[in-house]
Amino acid sequence: MTDPTGIIETRAPARLDRLPWGRFHTLVVVALGIAWVLDGLEVTLAGSVASALQASPVLHFSASEVGLASSAYLAGAVIGALVFGWMTDRFGRKLLFFVTLGLYLLSAAATGFAWDLASFCLFRFLTGAGVGGEYSAVNSTIQELIPARYRGWTDLAVNGSFWFGGALGAGSAIFLLDPLRFDPEIGWRLAFLIGSALGLVVFFLRTWIPESPRWLVIHGREAEAEGIVDEIESGLREHGAVFQNASELKPMRLRPRTHTPLREVSRTIFVTYRTRALVGLALMVAQAFFFNAIFFTYALVLTKFYRVPTQDVGWHILPFALANAFGPLILGRLFDTIGRRPMIVFTYLVSALLLAGGGFLFAHDRLDATQLMLVWMLIFFLASPAAGAAYLTVSEIFPVEIRAIAIAVCYAVGTAVGGVGAPFLLGSLIETGSRWSVFYGYLLGPGLMIFAAIVELIWGVAAERRPLEEVARPLSSPIE
Repeated sequence: MTDPTGIIETRAPARLDRLPWGRFHTLVVVALGIAWVLDGLEVTLAGSVASALQASPVLHFSASEVGLASSAYLAGAVIGALVFGWMTDRFGRKLLFFVTLGLYLLSAAATGFAWDLASFCLFRFLTGAGVGGEYSAVNSTIQELIPARYRGWTDLAVNGSFWFGGALGAGSAIFLLDPLRFDPEIGWRLAFLIGSALGLVVFFLRTWIPESPRWLVIHGREAEAEGIVDEIESGLREHGAVFQNASELKPMRLRPRTHTPLREVSRTIFVTYRTRALVGLALMVAQAFFFNAIFFTYALVLTKFYRVPTQDVGWHILPFALANAFGPLILGRLFDTIGRRPMIVFTYLVSALLLAGGGFLFAHDRLDATQLMLVWMLIFFLASPAAGAAYLTVSEIFPVEIRAIAIAVCYAVGTAVGGVGAPFLLGSLIETGSRWSVFYGYLLGPGLMIFAAIVELIWGVAAERRPLEEVARPLSSPIE
């Protein structure tokens, strides 16, 4: 309903939040989760083939060049997040689903045809750009379609599904990198091509996910938004769901806008919500270094220090990936019940201390390859929900009008500061052959995680079970 001043009233957000969990929500999780599974497949394959790239007769990369290629991927993710994050807020969540996924699939396939370091890094950069754009579109959609009381666990579970793809990628690497099955120059190329081909199924799954009603309302398309909510409610009623009558809900008043100027975006993130921005950036920087330093160089550690054959690297990455996947599934509900702040502080702090201890044992050569894998599994069982909580935090503490670009900015800055240089730094330290040098590189991760835990403890936002519009008032809301 629109009044003469151009202000509309809508109950669409409140109607979405009061819904019980149903088939619609499960399908959203499956469709978005499968996309992350495929992303995890591709990224894990890239990590698993590190030693194969060194052995490739055509590429013959050094450890530092493998790290440089990983850094190129992360640099692409930074640029892609910013560009596609802005486009997601401007043109809608659904459109950018297909744009970012298309770029990712084409670039991942092209990587399989790389002929030298420059071409490999270029294709990895473009693949990263697609994945970086996915973070904004997918996380915005989760936040805006899932009821508030399930929002934390759902976001962590969907982001954590990346690691089921990681486990699949590790298993695929075991098969594809076996020299008895494939020529070493062919196996790593097939890894990228197969991951891209499987991703085509995601296009079909995403066709039925609706545009975010919250985004539609902000852009003056309230009738379309209400129609989407009507369809969701109708589907739930067919399966026996009962929920509060919409007329009893408090309406939200908004003045629609076509877009939010970049100056207002900047002022809102870094002035109005500067404390929240500090929290988001601290969490993002810490988890980016923590994960990228370990994950992108794990294969190099195995082959350099433990003489693990290339074809066997997947056996170590497979359980590592599964620990990352099950951490958010098992611990995710606690972020909605115990709360965001205590769980974020706990997971960041404990995973930091465990990495420091595990790195110390590695430096003293007290761990064999299997024991190192078990230590990494324990650490990342906790670190995975911690990393997911960083994305959860930045996607719910800013107004709906700038949600995607806020995710993009925090992700981009976090990855640029904490992630891009991590694989290259650790790759270079691994190349020295000194365990202590690698350990000192690892120690940067715990330091950043502990700092982030302190920032969250002091300034973290208690967003659990609260409507998004209550956590951050929409910029379009009139001042009454």
